[in-house]
Amino acid sequence: MRQGLNGYYTCGTTSMDVISLIRRLHQHRIWATRNLLEAAAQLSAEQLHAEFEIGQGSVWKSLMHMHAAEYVWLETLMGNESALLPGDLPGMLPGNQRGEGGIKDLGDLREKWAVLDNRWAQYLADLAPAALDETVYRTRRPAGQEQRFGCRRSDGLLHVCTHAHYTSAQVVNMLRHCGIAKLPQVMLIAMAMMEAG
Repeated sequence: MRQGLNGYYTCGTTSMDVISLIRRLHQHRIWATRNLLEAAAQLSAEQLHAEFEIGQGSVWKSLMHMHAAEYVWLETLMGNESALLPGDLPGMLPGNQRGEGGIKDLGDLREKWAVLDNRWAQYLADLAPAALDETVYRTRRPAGQEQRFGCRRSDGLLHVCTHAHYTSAQVVNMLRHCGIAKLPQVMLIAMAMMEAG
């Protein structure tokens, strides 16, 4: 894959503009997450919260972290520098759910994630190429100290996808250890093959 004229990426005889590529990566992220949630629904409460020395420490905590990261980054991209997932406490890893009004269970998480996916779809549909080079800002409070950082909007958009892909692999590994016989598909090529029939 190489960058061609006018910011297009060329792969063989097909060209895909940058916005289309970003949308495709997010389409894959959403598809993979839905597959993970379906697989997690097969687990008992004990399996869902079983501790592993990988990811955030359990299937539940890893899914919560993914959801919170996607929530926080969408808010950041929309101009909310200090976004916090409802139920999270500031100064801790996103998805900590140690505060009031948090997500109750897997059913609640699935419902809230569907709403978030719809918000992402609208944001991505409205995304203009000129916005990709803009700087977006995020304020964090690790150890009680406020830190503000900026990054290009395009980097934030790509980070959400690579973070989700990384965490998905950890969740699949935990699901394997929980004894799920048919592990969820999370690879982009699997989605592409399914679409091709």
